[in-house]
Amino acid sequence: MAEFYDPKTIEEKFYKICEERGYFEIDGNKNIQEDNKTFCIMMPPPNVTGVLHIGHALTFTLQDIITRYKRMDGYKTLWQPGLDHAGIATQNVVEKQLLASGITKEQIGREEFLKKTWEWKEKSGGQIVYQMRRLGITPAWSRERFTMDEGLKNAVRKAFVSLYNKGLIIRGNYMVNWCTHDGALSDVEVEHKANKGKLYHLKYPLADEKSKFVVVATTRPETYFGDTAVMVNPNDERYRNLIGKELILPLIERKIKIIADNHVDMSFGTGVVKVTPAHDTNDYEVGKRHNLEFITIFDEKGILNDYCAKFKGLERLEARDMVVAELESKGFVEKIEDYENQVGYCYRCKNVVEPYISKQWFVKSEIADEAIKSVNEGGAKFYPSHWINSFNAWMRELKDWCISRQLWWGHRIPVFYCECGHEWADENEKPLKCPKCGGDKFTQDPDVLDTWFSSGLWPFSTLGWGNGNALKNEKWLESDLSEFYPNSMLITGFDILFFWVARMMFQSNNALGELPFKDIYLHALVKDKDGKKMSKSSGNIIDPLDMIDEYSADILRFTLTILCAQGRDVRMSDEQMVLSRNFTNKLYNATKFLRMNVDKFSDLDENAVHTELGKYILNRFKIAINETRKALDSYRFNDAADRVYKFLWDEFCDWGIELSKADKSAISELGSIFKESMKLLSPFMPFISEYLYHELSSTNLENSTSIMIFKYPKASKIDEAIISKFELIIEAIISIRRAKSTIDQGNAKISKAFIKLNSNLDIANYLNFIKLLAKCENVEITKDIIPNSARDVSENLESFIPLAGVDTTAIIARLNSQKSKLEKEIAKLENMLSNEKFVANAPQAVLQTNKDGLAAAKDKLAKVTNELGNLT
Repeated sequence: MAEFYDPKTIEEKFYKICEERGYFEIDGNKNIQEDNKTFCIMMPPPNVTGVLHIGHALTFTLQDIITRYKRMDGYKTLWQPGLDHAGIATQNVVEKQLLASGITKEQIGREEFLKKTWEWKEKSGGQIVYQMRRLGITPAWSRERFTMDEGLKNAVRKAFVSLYNKGLIIRGNYMVNWCTHDGALSDVEVEHKANKGKLYHLKYPLADEKSKFVVVATTRPETYFGDTAVMVNPNDERYRNLIGKELILPLIERKIKIIADNHVDMSFGTGVVKVTPAHDTNDYEVGKRHNLEFITIFDEKGILNDYCAKFKGLERLEARDMVVAELESKGFVEKIEDYENQVGYCYRCKNVVEPYISKQWFVKSEIADEAIKSVNEGGAKFYPSHWINSFNAWMRELKDWCISRQLWWGHRIPVFYCECGHEWADENEKPLKCPKCGGDKFTQDPDVLDTWFSSGLWPFSTLGWGNGNALKNEKWLESDLSEFYPNSMLITGFDILFFWVARMMFQSNNALGELPFKDIYLHALVKDKDGKKMSKSSGNIIDPLDMIDEYSADILRFTLTILCAQGRDVRMSDEQMVLSRNFTNKLYNATKFLRMNVDKFSDLDENAVHTELGKYILNRFKIAINETRKALDSYRFNDAADRVYKFLWDEFCDWGIELSKADKSAISELGSIFKESMKLLSPFMPFISEYLYHELSSTNLENSTSIMIFKYPKASKIDEAIISKFELIIEAIISIRRAKSTIDQGNAKISKAFIKLNSNLDIANYLNFIKLLAKCENVEITKDIIPNSARDVSENLESFIPLAGVDTTAIIARLNSQKSKLEKEIAKLENMLSNEKFVANAPQAVLQTNKDGLAAAKDKLAKVTNELGNLT
């Protein structure tokens, strides 16, 4: 073996071999598949707009671990890969590319624009798939889907038509979230952020007495052109006499009424609120209650119209300062204050979102009723469990979902309008005639569907539902839907619970009458080492490929996994990556040690393990198997990784290998156990585990089968007796080492040590292990306390090292000096904490630091005093 393991020469080669052999496909493990065991998980399809980030790496790592585990456990396994067309994001990218060349999409037309977008998809999608392969993930690549492939187009039309015919999809004029660049957005596509703006106090004169006025406070002064009323609370004594009177809008001289509505918060601003029904969500409802006029003051691009007088033609945000300046010059501004509020931004282009009345397509909120009921009756389980509360809170407040988007890239809404006045939804991409009049003079709705509509069908559309004949030449089987729906589980980030997970729940349940998955694992965010969210502006973005290049895919995967505790953010750091690299070095060096002693190790046969040390390590391995399986079965990925780590590092390398130096006849057995343990490690670190397995077998992957399709280890009955014996041996070694360190003999070989046991276990036949590892020429079991000895007391035994011939003068002096310093420190801290003035005025953090310091000092003093007692 080479001196060091080089992942660069292994990972790409091994991945290619396994993929070409078809191991990732549903029959890749056919030799170990068990009847009636199927597992299916869907890859959250990455957008074709860019490259993978570290959050993707976490999602795919966890999905790969569970898929590899299930595959090795005999399940017929489908991990469905794919990409999402990402309507808004992808169109934005392609539009920017065109604009950089001085071309707009309107200049080249819809068909040519879509052609260029498909070209971008092929380029970007290929880069994403390359990154996923570098990570070592094993989806069934032959079944890769795209949310706009022919089969999924058919499925989308079928789902839309079904909901349309049920009356669950409707069209109408509603107040929507409007991005002047990207068009209509659903609620979850709007990001609300704190904004440091202004609160403008504007004067509206009374129509019948222009010297008097009321003052309204607004953060959007440019919208006052759309005011159709001013309202006050009917219980507000300040304004009760004004209810019903008319005001004149400044600059444009339009009259509006003062109305009363309990919606008004009397404590906010002046207690007088402008009502702009066409441009404010709350005012929209007020306008409907009071039959007010709805005046739209800007177009879809945010350009002010005729209602805005001299400001017509200006963009609404650019006009703000100009409008305010004009109002100030005419005396209609009382004051302007700094004001912090929440402002909605488009989640893609970061443009300020406006409430806007527009004719759009909506999915009615009652579509979710059955899904909510099924989830709360136990039809699906969340991990961590608290996410069901968030799911319920959002779903029960669900509004009608706006699904139409003013884009060219996406699934065209399959609704057609005939000149005879008939409107219908059709599963055919290009209907031949109007079903009512039989004519061919009809047009299709120009909008496309929200991206999340098609991705909401992902758990079943990818399995052939509604695909028609589009897949007749593909490898998909007719049994896919019955075998793999509902999916076994979902793994994704919590941040798309409402974007994607909830929508899959109600769309799948509506289409197939059953929830799409039984288990939903939502992992937290990956942050930097200080717990900060990663962003370009912070300069703390981590590129998964950079980490793979510097360390390895195995190291990145293992680091992400061992840090991923349910419900906690993952804090990435180079320090953690180095710890994982140290682990791979430990495994490599363990293999080198084993190979130096034995050329080739046989497969593990429990009945062929005869040495006491071999039996002990075998039984520790069995415990590790059980605990790893238990953790994986409950999706505690970090606990599973930690358990494998502890067995391989602590139990096998630190103790098994060291103990074998006292019984070299056990090495061949230990090598077989270590070889088998590579299967336990395989889902987490697939490459180094594969490499070391073949090194221990004196084979190579090129001419033998991969361990990724071997059976995952299972444990038989555990021998507790042999474990108890070796635990006592290890405890004795550690105790003697501690006793030696008290007399500065930690690394020296001593002539004799005594062990006094608290139990009836007989370890007399195992003293060779203790003598070698504790560096003692002789070890004797005693029933007595040995006087004039350095002494260590542990849970099940005491150890003694005779002090005859040991000069303890310097040791006692050092301990006395430590004791004196500790006593002074304790006295100082006790005085401070007994000072009432100090305790009353000191910050809580300072008090706690002093209390912790006092407790630590007392603990150290007790240990020093004990050591002095042993020596004197």
